[in-house]
Amino acid sequence: MRLLIIEDDQLLQRSLAASLREENYAVDTADDGEAGLFKASASDYDCIVLDGMLPVFDGWEVLRRLRPLKKTPVLMLTARDAVPDRIRGLDAGADDYLTKPFDSDELLARIRALIRRSSGQASSLMEVSGITIDTAARTVSKDGGEISLTAREYALVEYLALHRGQVVSRSELYEHLFDEDDDTLSNLLDVHVSNIRKKLGADFITTRRGHGYSIE
Repeated sequence: MRLLIIEDDQLLQRSLAASLREENYAVDTADDGEAGLFKASASDYDCIVLDGMLPVFDGWEVLRRLRPLKKTPVLMLTARDAVPDRIRGLDAGADDYLTKPFDSDELLARIRALIRRSSGQASSLMEVSGITIDTAARTVSKDGGEISLTAREYALVEYLALHRGQVVSRSELYEHLFDEDDDTLSNLLDVHVSNIRKKLGADFITTRRGHGYSIE
């Protein structure tokens, strides 16, 4: 999953990005509302972490301009604890709200929940052809035993499972699994799909020639 952090506090931005990358998310960052709005509009992110108090455009203005263009889930951060500010953020289009200072585990849980809900998945557990995917623990199990996947293999399985029954194009997978600083190779997806099939079964991921991949 690919996330965007729009936060002008450099220490917090770096800390958030590091924590999210440790959880195997691809992460892009922006330092102000204008740069954040540009990135949020130009790319399809799975979730945006948006600070309320930003230079150029504040978080509420970013939301106002973004919502006619994108339905990306937005988790809003703010140092303000007043009820009117929380209401303003939610009414402007935020999907969830977290007041600074916050617990990083709670932030991660809220991001996972937003991504699940945006894909129509209420539970953190998904069952696909005898394979159990736990998006909270970020694990994959088969016949009761956990299967060892690399971070990128897990991300690919989770994304396809959240879009079960849909054909996901190669370009969409690259868009969501790699951040703007990744140096990707044209056959990287084929390598990951091949490795996943070896671990989870040859029929787990279906290739749609000229279109992409799917999990049925």
